[in-house]
Amino acid sequence: MIKLINYMTNLKRLPILIIILLIAGGFFAGSVKKEIDPPGKYEKILHNVTDMLKEAHYSPKLIDDSFSKKIFYKYFEVIDPNKNIFLKEDIDALKKYEYKIDDEMKGADVEFFKAVGLLFNKRMEEAAVLYKDILSKPFDYSIDETYAGDPDKIKFPATEAERKESWRKSLKYQALDRYVDLIETRDKNKDVAGFKVKTNAELEVDAREKVVKSMERTFERYRFKFSEDDKFNLFVSIITNAMDPHTEFFPPVDKRYFDEQMSGRFFGIGASLVYDEGNIKINTLIAGSPAWKSGEVQVGDIILKVGQGKEEPTELTGFVVEDAVKLIRGQKGTEVKLTLKKQDGTVKVVTLVRDEIVQDESFAKSAIINNGTSKLGYIYLPEFYADFDRPNGARCYIDVAKEIIKLKEDKVDGIIMDLRNNGGGSLYDVVQMVGLFIDKGPVVQVKDRDGKPNILEDKNREVLYDGPLTVMVNEFSASASEIFAAAIQDYGRGVVIGSTTTYGKGTVQRNLGLDPQSGYLNSNSDLGTIKLTLQKFYRVNGGSTQLKGVASDIVLPDNYEYLKFREKDDPDALPWDEIQKASINNWKPGYELATIQKLSDARLQSNKAFKLIKENTEWLSKQNDREYPLNFDKYQKEQKAIRTTVRQIEELKKLQNEMDVNSLPQDATRFTYDKGKQDRFDQWIKNLRKDIYIDQAAKVTADMVQQKNLVQGKADEAKKPF
Repeated sequence: MIKLINYMTNLKRLPILIIILLIAGGFFAGSVKKEIDPPGKYEKILHNVTDMLKEAHYSPKLIDDSFSKKIFYKYFEVIDPNKNIFLKEDIDALKKYEYKIDDEMKGADVEFFKAVGLLFNKRMEEAAVLYKDILSKPFDYSIDETYAGDPDKIKFPATEAERKESWRKSLKYQALDRYVDLIETRDKNKDVAGFKVKTNAELEVDAREKVVKSMERTFERYRFKFSEDDKFNLFVSIITNAMDPHTEFFPPVDKRYFDEQMSGRFFGIGASLVYDEGNIKINTLIAGSPAWKSGEVQVGDIILKVGQGKEEPTELTGFVVEDAVKLIRGQKGTEVKLTLKKQDGTVKVVTLVRDEIVQDESFAKSAIINNGTSKLGYIYLPEFYADFDRPNGARCYIDVAKEIIKLKEDKVDGIIMDLRNNGGGSLYDVVQMVGLFIDKGPVVQVKDRDGKPNILEDKNREVLYDGPLTVMVNEFSASASEIFAAAIQDYGRGVVIGSTTTYGKGTVQRNLGLDPQSGYLNSNSDLGTIKLTLQKFYRVNGGSTQLKGVASDIVLPDNYEYLKFREKDDPDALPWDEIQKASINNWKPGYELATIQKLSDARLQSNKAFKLIKENTEWLSKQNDREYPLNFDKYQKEQKAIRTTVRQIEELKKLQNEMDVNSLPQDATRFTYDKGKQDRFDQWIKNLRKDIYIDQAAKVTADMVQQKNLVQGKADEAKKPF
């Protein structure tokens, strides 16, 4: 345990990066002078956001008429993504604001989003009448017509008739999708005892009713959960995202939620929620939590209202789960009142006192893989979490160090680090985590818009684990995950295996408060917070991960490859560039990467599952960029082909013969204090056994072990006396 203690005490070595972030551009020293004192909350927020964007953003765009025009049209597209609320004449009528948004950002009265919001509310109520009228009559599915589902390929309707036609096709498409599903379910179960067989006409009515309920929930959200504040928050977010995709505006409650996700801790009642047919329901209870202790909250209860202490409660009509969670969480020791509809139909108000809830299921965890020739350790890290507010709070690099120690005690031959779907997190923690695997040296280079690159390095000469290492990634591995994978790759410390490239986020953000009175460094400002891109990071080889991501040493076909969601697919993303490489001492792994790649390639060439995954994924990607038929026979045929392909991919991703995967002895009863958590942990172990990607990573790691042993054996043989 001595090494673990050493790594934990390294927390006191805070990086110089923090200081650099605080003085970027001289902004945080108070150099920005305001020419006016904006009168209202919206003006203050927008003006302060604008100052920060201009003075401190890594690569700020010029805030002028051209920028204003871009925001003008983007706001309409985001507030009405399907382009079926507004008419073209509405956009034309508001064109007086087309070149005024930049003036609003610089201190003029904020008027644009309010004007749009008022018109949105009016048009939304008109659309509510439209959808009800259209769905009151049966659709004719024998007609040959199509529906364009891609909003980028359609324009705002020029007339009321065009808008109605747009709604008709959209609703018909939604109803047809449900109608086909209902008919297939009936045909599959018509001979099952007790199953009620309905006619086509009855199922057509059921399909439309399902769409009606869906629309009712959508419009409830428009009426009850899309306030003027929400419309303003959306407006500011569009402005910040126009600088780059990762510069974001957080209202206070959203900032608190972000912090909770990062730290793995929050103050709440200890219940998970689920959205069910327009209702927010209690899904599970955490043992020992306030909700569990009360005995008055049960799984299946519907939450009707949430009240804060003695304040008037908020009805959850139109809320989704995330909205409800933000209301229920709060400060430790404060009261929250839930109005619950019990399963017997009675309504009851339950008062609970918020307490600390630890999301330990989202922390690092490990397992053992026995593949016949080697005993391998597997570590799953969902994110680079860090509890910045508590000295002894959860830190991902410390947790990973603990898992490594346990695996070493179990005498594993190699380790697999799974960073698939890991969107990143704490920059400091990823630097320390790389240090667990290398003998000190640069990990990542960071540069602000004015300065020279600053090298963040591991200064601890101790290596916690020096054996074969494989890093699993996919298209959702981003930011800190890419720093880790890139460093391991650049040092030659391990093999990166997964998608062709990772996400491609190579920028650094910091949360800054918007209230100058409480200080910009107070990121929990009452006016909100801006997560501002202040720097870009670069690999030790000098190349940025921005846009390009990290290319895998060994590529495994997957079903995300052709989806356009990476950084490079966002037109507002910052460009790729490179700087001077840092000096490092390459690792001597004891194997040749080319040999490992050759062995893996031979396996993949004969693996029918991966071949079919690649072929099916390519075919599916071509189904996204087209129009959908609204003829029953054609739609059913197409959907059957798509569903069959999707199901085949899901089955292909499961191993025919399960791997030998088990929890470590000390983890077998990791969550015995909470049956729900223990059941989910046991299921996690079961899922690992079927994962075709982990199987390939295990085979690659076993190759590395074998090659290392072979090289070591030859070296030992050479040392023997003649």
